[in-house]
Amino acid sequence: MEGEELLIERKDKIAFLYINRPEKFNALNISLLNKINITLRAISKNDKIRVIILTGIGEKAFAAGADILEFSEFKSKEAMELSKNGKEKVFDFIEDFSKPVIAAINGYALGGGLELALSCDIRIASDNALMGFPETSLGTIPGYGGTYRLAEIVGKGIAKEMILTCRKISAKESLEIGLISYLTEKNELIDKATEVANQIIMNSPNAVNSAIKAINYSGGDSKKNCSDIESEYFSKCFDHPDFKKGVNAFLNKQKPNY
Repeated sequence: MEGEELLIERKDKIAFLYINRPEKFNALNISLLNKINITLRAISKNDKIRVIILTGIGEKAFAAGADILEFSEFKSKEAMELSKNGKEKVFDFIEDFSKPVIAAINGYALGGGLELALSCDIRIASDNALMGFPETSLGTIPGYGGTYRLAEIVGKGIAKEMILTCRKISAKESLEIGLISYLTEKNELIDKATEVANQIIMNSPNAVNSAIKAINYSGGDSKKNCSDIESEYFSKCFDHPDFKKGVNAFLNKQKPNY
């Protein structure tokens, strides 16, 4: 709908979230971040929605950074609140969300826009996508998790080079370094994201959620603790009805219907 910063569409078990500020290259402002949080909280309570696909409206941008006009006059205290609130409400919230979130990157994903994509579980990009962090050219650094999430995904060396030089990389290079999982033509992007979503939907929602939690934990603690966490989530799956359903279907040479 015209004037709305975030559009929502549901198709079967998939919720499509469209960032709708094409006149601003879908730049992320505080109002939009709040709407994303509210929408995801509602989706978390809807058992009929199993996967979220996040993308941008328009021909040019997924999200071309944060809306600089909103914080151009901020001092350190305000900037700290901006960073912490953004992470809590959106970026960390998406990373730890109970349902998989797929970023369908349909153009520019710069600064906060790339941080948004990095927070998602899976990233798919069209061949016109361009990604990077321009923050150091503005006298600051990524503040929504970009420094550590990029390093976790592509390694510290590439992360430092991208952030320190502000170099933008193509979708092809993003695929080569493991920043995205799939590269498509622009008109095939949503179809590919939907295909991946449907592959996830075939599997146990409880197991998918448990896997997300275990994988997320692996980046921040000792190997022993990661092993213990994995075993904990693994063992809890055995008490969930999905396990019995999946095993029975396997033994009977059938596909489980989750």
